[in-house]
Amino acid sequence: MTEFHQINAGRRGLLIAGALSATAAAVPGVAGAAGAAQAVSTSGQTQPVLMKVSLDVNGQRHSLELDTRTTLLDALREHLQLTGTKKGCDHGQCGACTVMLHGQRINACLTLAVMHDGAKVTTIEGLGTPEKLHPMQAAFIAHDGYQCGYCTPGQICSAVAALGEIRQGIPSHVSVDLNAAPQATPEELRERMSGNICRCGAYSNIIEAITEVAGRPA
Repeated sequence: MTEFHQINAGRRGLLIAGALSATAAAVPGVAGAAGAAQAVSTSGQTQPVLMKVSLDVNGQRHSLELDTRTTLLDALREHLQLTGTKKGCDHGQCGACTVMLHGQRINACLTLAVMHDGAKVTTIEGLGTPEKLHPMQAAFIAHDGYQCGYCTPGQICSAVAALGEIRQGIPSHVSVDLNAAPQATPEELRERMSGNICRCGAYSNIIEAITEVAGRPA
């Protein structure tokens, strides 16, 4: 019986060590902080592990010192006051936090800011302004592609990136011919936008807006 407990204890130790090693490898710089997300002070209180991060957001360089647990979403909203990007489910299921990382869309709530040191991030604020709207923003207004507007920043960022994917020839799950260039059909757009939820139900208007920007009849 004693041998059995020793084997289990050894196995648990091995699994714990493996998990800590994987975490340290996944987040650059965290290994130098003892591979943990927290440090314990002499008073017994947990203290955040801070790390310097440089982000190019909407064409402007920002140098931040963040808790290593800070998501990219919270870095944008709480530290840079770019509140256009919304926090919805905080689990990567609604798409309200969609931003573009080097031109590719990403759920900002699912990634840590420290993982993107030096990265180029585009948020809704970087696409256009009230005085000079991005074509996708103007199309959403023209086609009434929103109601409450909460999901709209994520919808627009995702739509811009989705059309970029089509231009690059990247197929989707509904692409019939993987060797042919994908087209901005309603079926393709619905599939590519399926990760962005509109609880108000403005989906048909959103597709019309994206279709117009794609250069096809709405």
